[in-house]
Amino acid sequence: MRILLAEDDPIIADGLVRTLKKAGHAVDHVDTGTDADAAVFSQPYDLVILDLGLPKLPGIEVLRRLRGRKCAVPVLILTAQDGVEERVRGLDAGADDYLTKPFALPELEARVRALSRRGSGNATRIELGKLIYDQADRMASLNGQIIELSARELGLLEVLLLRAGRLVGKEQLVEHLCSWGEEVSNNAIEVYVHRLRKKLEPGGVKIATVRGLGYCLEKPASVESREHE
Repeated sequence: MRILLAEDDPIIADGLVRTLKKAGHAVDHVDTGTDADAAVFSQPYDLVILDLGLPKLPGIEVLRRLRGRKCAVPVLILTAQDGVEERVRGLDAGADDYLTKPFALPELEARVRALSRRGSGNATRIELGKLIYDQADRMASLNGQIIELSARELGLLEVLLLRAGRLVGKEQLVEHLCSWGEEVSNNAIEVYVHRLRKKLEPGGVKIATVRGLGYCLEKPASVESREHE
């Protein structure tokens, strides 16, 4: 997933960025409300983690503007204020979940996974023939065997699975897999695809290359036939 983290505390932000990247997510970090508002306006995200106490523009106003633009991206609010009124205000403004500081990183990770499932139709896992990807555990198996994948390969597999049977352009992959400031070229994407393809093809799962356009995770004939029944 590509996540926007809007948090002005540098210590908290550094810990969250490290944790989320280790889990295989691409993370963009901003520390003001105006930068958060500009980011969600210009870039599609899979999840926004939003501190309410941001400088320049309050987090609650960032959220209201986001929902006013009819953007349905899941939003997890972070705040040091734990009063009921504050939680109600955030949820009424359009937040999907709420976490009070201080919090445990495992709990935040669990909430991120839950919001990820909610954003993809509540599915905890995606199946394509003998290929199974568990979004909660971020684990893939093929023919009943766990596949050892790097964080980037897991992210790539998730994007392709969510769009199975459809063309995914290289630029789309870069947007989902890479944070701001990361220099990831189309050639690097080709390398990740090559590595993932080598791990999937022995199990009969194919990633087709559409030269000059992108990639497509092909649906097995048995899956396509069931969809047309």
